Amino acid sequence: MQFQQLVYFVAVAETRHFTRAAERVHVAQPSLSQQIKALERELGAALFSRARGNIALTDAGEALLPLARRILADADTARLEVQELAQLRRGRVRLGATPSVITGLLPEVLLAFHSAHPGIQLLVEENGSLDLVRELARGALDLALIALPLPPSAPALTTVELLTEDLVVVSSPDRPAPGGGGPLPVAALRDEPLVMFRHGYDLRELTVTACRAAGFEPSFVVEGGEMDAVLGFVRAGLGIAVVPAMVADRSHPTLRTTPLADSPLRRTIALAHRTDVAPTRAARELMRVLLNQPRPRTSPAGV
Repeated sequence: MQFQQLVYFVAVAETRHFTRAAERVHVAQPSLSQQIKALERELGAALFSRARGNIALTDAGEALLPLARRILADADTARLEVQELAQLRRGRVRLGATPSVITGLLPEVLLAFHSAHPGIQLLVEENGSLDLVRELARGALDLALIALPLPPSAPALTTVELLTEDLVVVSSPDRPAPGGGGPLPVAALRDEPLVMFRHGYDLRELTVTACRAAGFEPSFVVEGGEMDAVLGFVRAGLGIAVVPAMVADRSHPTLRTTPLADSPLRRTIALAHRTDVAPTRAARELMRVLLNQPRPRTSPAGV
């Protein structure tokens, strides 16, 4: 079994297409197909079902895929560790974060890190917490800033709480203030059209759960957007949205901010990495910078 064969196998498994997999790993498609067949001969089992042009994993392929991803992730970690021996003068860190954290927290953090270690390449992925957890699990990220608690199906992750922040309601100043302008009980959202994030955002789950706890199903005027799209829809007057306080601060004065009353909604942001894969030296240094960086105006972690 050769390392490159595992690279080709994972590419086909994730694309379900030999030609697209070959393009992804920058190799000719016949060469990739030959290496997959050689791997199957070595293992004594077919890894893919190729019936009528549809590519699907066999039982053997399903068993091999998580092991192959682990091997490739470990090999990548080893390569990066060796590269970083020269006192963090080169290397790479792949960091995932939710959109609100990227805009509200990361610019100053990444500036401080880059100023200290200009040779380290920073790759940032913007996504919802659930998607980031999946990316951590498959070894596509070194670190991620995610919302707690972790979903029940989450892999083994090590987390360190970074901050806890209030959620607030934002609305267009061109439309009447929700609830008359004062602190807004969650129950008052029953009569408000909500602009809702796509599935995968922890903000969506928090809002829907709070509404159901108050005894009603929220009404979505539009749903499926990313953070910038949601704020744009709110600014246009389509409806209101529940967002983190740091996002509302950044959007002021183009949006009206209304605090939530009764039982305020909060979320805790944590720094996470896979428990079974030690962070690289560069990732550990970025963790140190993140944990020591002054926080934006929020509730302190643990409150």
